[in-house]
Amino acid sequence: MEANDDTRQTVVDVVVRLPKTLSPSTTVTQARQALDEDDHIHMLLITRAGRLLGTLVRADLPPSADGASRALDYAVMRGRTIPPGTSAEQARLQLSSRGERRRAVVDQEGQLLGLLCLKRSHTGFCSDADVRSRAEALETRDDQACGARDGGA
Repeated sequence: MEANDDTRQTVVDVVVRLPKTLSPSTTVTQARQALDEDDHIHMLLITRAGRLLGTLVRADLPPSADGASRALDYAVMRGRTIPPGTSAEQARLQLSSRGERRRAVVDQEGQLLGLLCLKRSHTGFCSDADVRSRAEALETRDDQACGARDGGA
């Protein structure tokens, strides 16, 4: 959705529907690895049976945190979720004004419906197609790097 698109869209219309999620047993070390493996991952979603239990960004995990401890113990919900009926344009403006780019979209029962991801340009939202395209590009780049290391074989 670009800023001038249909303003009747809600956030549930523009979410990434299958965001990366982690289990409640994820450790701090595993959460750090998940955040470091892709520079497009800015928020981790911890779920059980589709219900959002918490969100994590890099700043939530203090350097002193024991790597074997549960990442969920550091997770935050307040200020990290948005109701599905919120206007997409209202959400875009709100996130932009706060210098933020991510919100988990959850229903009244706490079910995760998707991840709202404001583009770096702040003009619209990332889509499932954007995520797929990035993943394919990374896979191609990794395949090419492996071929170069293996002498092209």
